[in-house]
Amino acid sequence: MKWAIRKRETAIGVRVERAGPLALLQDAGRFGVRRLGVTQGGPADLHGWAWANRLAGNPWGTAALEVTFGGLILVAERDLTLAVAGADLGATLEGKALPLWERVQCREGQRLVFAAPANGLRAYLAVAGGFVAEPVLGSVACVVREGLGGFDGRGSKLAEGDRLGVGKPSTAGASPIAPPDEARLDYRATARLSLLPGAQVGDFTGQSLFQAFNAAWQVDDRADRMGIRLIGPRLQCRIGSLVSEGIGLGAVQVPPDGQPIALLNDRQTIGGYPRLGALTPLAAARLAQCLPGQEVHLVAVSGERALMEHRRFCASFAS
Repeated sequence: MKWAIRKRETAIGVRVERAGPLALLQDAGRFGVRRLGVTQGGPADLHGWAWANRLAGNPWGTAALEVTFGGLILVAERDLTLAVAGADLGATLEGKALPLWERVQCREGQRLVFAAPANGLRAYLAVAGGFVAEPVLGSVACVVREGLGGFDGRGSKLAEGDRLGVGKPSTAGASPIAPPDEARLDYRATARLSLLPGAQVGDFTGQSLFQAFNAAWQVDDRADRMGIRLIGPRLQCRIGSLVSEGIGLGAVQVPPDGQPIALLNDRQTIGGYPRLGALTPLAAARLAQCLPGQEVHLVAVSGERALMEHRRFCASFAS
């Protein structure tokens, strides 16, 4: 049995009875190390992760569980205060439907079950005090491909029998905070994804640019935490390839087949395909909740508007 906790006041909080396909420990991400070829990790859906922590009374950056597709069963090994935000994966607590987007009390011995996607793809489970693990390169964000972070420090997804430590709850977050109605997203709705045009946008043909921002795109089944391929009209760029350059969150690369790939948290750190631009962090988060076959639209936005919206989002979690 493998688990690791920081050397501060902690106690074992939950035990994994059934692991499901993919459950990962994620804090805000691993930053300042891309020069070493290490990607950022962190929550694929920043919005859902942030609200789960806020509802549980945790400060920004606290580690929570990202549960993809469901299939996870946890058993509480102590009384816990928790919150689940993001996707509706049919979660139940002791056989009763678990309220989403609100704070819930869980008693020792109770079973928390995530079934299957009903609305969205990734749910975020936060507990008061946060899940605690030993940081690797300054973060506990789990990146399986790189073998970094997670509850054991080796980038492992949860497996049956694993146990997770929970820290001491913060008294500052004792008062419940209800999210506004607009924060509770319907992930089944057509997503409109804000995109900042990039340095190579002028090298795409005029017809391709028109199609990029006016045609509907479908989410392909070739999707994971590294990136999501979009299927639609074939985009043509006058540049075949570039000298590899740094790749940021949300970068939309267009390989020779003309089908764009939006890169997410576990992306490679450099790439040489021309880029249409980059999704804003919240647009990348929204895309991460889309199931294969779902329709999305790209919407060009200015840097000023994107920055204003992101600052407004971050400010709502500052206190």
